[in-house]
Parts: sequence; structure tokens; C-alpha cells
Amino acid sequence: MAADLSQIVKAYDVRGVVPDQWDESLAEQFGAAFVEVTDAEAIVIGHDMRPSSPGLSAAFARGAAARGADVTLIGLCSTDQLYFASGSLGLPGAMFTASHNPAQYNGIKMCRAGAAPVGQDTGLSEIRALLEKWAEQGVPQSVATPGTVTERDTLTERDTLTDYAAHLRSLVDLTAIRPLKVVVDAGNGMGGHTVPTVLEGLPLDVVPMYFELDGTFPNHEANPLDPKNLVDLQARVLAEGADLGLAFDGDADRCFVVDERGAGVSPSAITALVAARELARNGGKGTVIHNLITSWSVPEVVREHGGTPVRTRVGHSFIKAEMAAHGAIFGGEHSAHYYFRDFWNADTGMLAALHVLAALGGQPGTLSDLVAQYDRYTGSGEINSTVDDQPGRTAAVRAAFETRDHVTLDELDGLTITAPDWWFNLRASNTEPLLRLNVEARDEATMTAVRDEVLTLVRSQAASNDPDV
Repeated sequence: MAADLSQIVKAYDVRGVVPDQWDESLAEQFGAAFVEVTDAEAIVIGHDMRPSSPGLSAAFARGAAARGADVTLIGLCSTDQLYFASGSLGLPGAMFTASHNPAQYNGIKMCRAGAAPVGQDTGLSEIRALLEKWAEQGVPQSVATPGTVTERDTLTERDTLTDYAAHLRSLVDLTAIRPLKVVVDAGNGMGGHTVPTVLEGLPLDVVPMYFELDGTFPNHEANPLDPKNLVDLQARVLAEGADLGLAFDGDADRCFVVDERGAGVSPSAITALVAARELARNGGKGTVIHNLITSWSVPEVVREHGGTPVRTRVGHSFIKAEMAAHGAIFGGEHSAHYYFRDFWNADTGMLAALHVLAALGGQPGTLSDLVAQYDRYTGSGEINSTVDDQPGRTAAVRAAFETRDHVTLDELDGLTITAPDWWFNLRASNTEPLLRLNVEARDEATMTAVRDEVLTLVRSQAASNDPDV
């Protein structure tokens, strides 16, 4: 197919509609290009439960083998389970998933050995360039000695899911926690595959929701950051009288937490809680990475527990790069991605969930009481505005705020304005005509006032796609 690679090769991965934007023929070429760019002699491939995933991953394997790489197919897995395989086996890897996107989408998350990310600056742009060259000149013939394609993980003669679960549980001690009742919404995604094995045998009464693997997502989208997808979980937590709820996205690398009242817990609060625990594990020393739209609470808690916070741009490739550069022990994002040094600097929502269970089960109080110490400010959440002139609207906002007293400005990622009692960040989307606004303040009234003032400036010549604000 004559694919428009600019539409499917994103900043961190490959993603698009199947078969309209890409298909198995192109997946095979991606496999060949991945081996060419990484010089891989062997790779590991996993896939999620989407109907198109088995065929796409098999095609990628054929392309990789044609370029001389030995391929191990581990089949159904979560994205962080694939990262585990890459890290523990020391092999480059590819995960076939479109995460939280609707059923007609699929994609590829690629990594080098040790789960090191492949993004635009770390190989993805070279892969795209090679595919564009082949589109003009033809795909080269197979090498003289093609690689092999092997089903399941015969490299270690062990099941990666079992080893993945054992590794996670070696990092968090849950054996002495009090009994907890936890509702888990897998959203018909890969959490239904991983959660039973990871939580097996713990003092937990697990109430499963939508554990059936179904890439058509018959119950709700597997995107827990959208409030409408948490409604079922929140209701079930209350109905069961549960201690908490956990919601995973489609490829189960992100985890969102709901407290005993059915209220969502801010990912910033989870970042702060896990940071405190990871610092305690490391003798009160270590660096913690957080992106610039996480709460003020995060760097405060890190410093209070003896650590060093490092602020970075939004996006997992930036977080992972800073994790490696600083030897950081942990990193967190507002989007419920959590990164661990002891997990090859890769993101795993499951490990963050284990930390929450251990923290809650290690004391007698409720989750809402526990996280209150980590959730100190009032935030707007991310608000999107459709604009025709992103630079012009950003400049208007800057002009309105930059001369005010006691205000600082930085442009690490978009425009961040900080005052003693509030801050906001305004960032342009890389792929859509959107400006994304996040505001935080010491109280609700201040947050609302700042939010509304900025939105008025942004939307003065813009059509909003967020009618609720």
C-alpha cells in the first residue's frame, strides 16, 4: 500500500487505522527496517488483544527474519511485559498495540535492548526514512541466511508472564499488608491477562471487571484518563464497599486509581506517593523525574523525603532520557505513566499499583486519607482548545502575563507562567490544531480565575472543543 508515513509515524511510536493507513505488508517492512536501524541479531515481539494484532506482529517478524534477525514471539502480553522481556533478555523488542485508541487502530512501540526507547530522536526517524527510500527503490531482497521465528519464549524455557510478575513482586513487599478489597477494571484490555498472575496469592479480594480480552472494547474505551470510562469502576467500588479501584488502559502500561469514595486519585498524587516509597527504599537519596505539568506537590514531597526532583518536558522519551542521564530511581507523569530504575527505566502502571496497595495495606486508614498528604493543590486538568494560530494565541497569553509582578516565565515545553499562588502551562499539540492548558493553584477560586482568564485569551479567535469549560 502507498502509506502516508507522516500520518502514522508519531513522536514515540507507530499508530494508525488498519487497514486504511497501514497493513501487514507495511508491518513487514517495518520489521525489516527495525533490524536494519538497530543492527539487531535477535528480537522479541509481543501483541495485545486487538483483532489485527496477531497478523501484524507475524508480518513484522517475517520482515525482521528476512533481514537476518532471530525472532521470538511471546504472543499476548501487556506493553510493560514486553519491556520486561526486552530488559531481562537483553534484546530489542516490538509491541503491537494502539494502547487506548479505538478498535480500528493499531500500532508498534519499539525499543532497543534493555527496553531503551525508540522515538523520533532515537531511531524512529531513521526507520521512517528507510521505508520512504524503499517505497521509491524497492525493498531489498532477504539476506543470504534469514533468521528464525520461534513461538513463545523458548530462549529461557520459561513463561514471560510468570517471570514478569515475579520481578514486580520482588520490588514491592505485599506479604504483610492487611486484607484489602480491590475492584480492577481491565477495560477488556491486557490487564485481564496480567492482573490475575501478578496479584495471585496476595491478601487481596479482587473484584474483576471486563477481564475478557476483547479488542473491540464492548464496554467502554480502555482510556482511564477520560472520566466517562471510570463511571463503571466508581459505581462498583461503592457497591462493593471496596478499599480502592484500579483501571488499566488497553495495553495495561498505565494505571488510574479510584479511592474508597469512588473519587479519582490524581496521578500527581500517585507520583508523589510512589516517589516517597522509592526514596525510602533507597535510603532517602535519589533523583525523581517529573514532567512540567505534574503538581507542585511532587517536587515538594521529593525534597521532603531527601530526594532531588528534576523537571522535564512532557512525553515518555524525554522522561526516559532524563531517567538515564540522572540515574533516577523513579519518574512520573500526569498521564498515569510511571517509570522505574529497577524496571529498566521503563513505564509500568502495574508496579505503581503494587506500591499503592502496599502503602494502603501497610496502615489502617482509607486511601483518601492516605493520599491527602500528597494532593495539596487544586488543578484544572488538561483543557484542549481548537485554534487556527497556535503561536499567535500563545503570544497573546504571554503578552498578557509576562509584565506582571512576581511572575516568572519559561519555555521548556510550551509556555509556563508561575506566580506565588498559581501556575499554568500552555502547550501546542504536535499532531492537532490544539492548545493544551493546565492550571494549578493553592485554592479553587484562584485556579478558576486564572483558568478562565487564559481560556478567554486563547479562545478569543478560536472555536472550543471543550464546551464544559
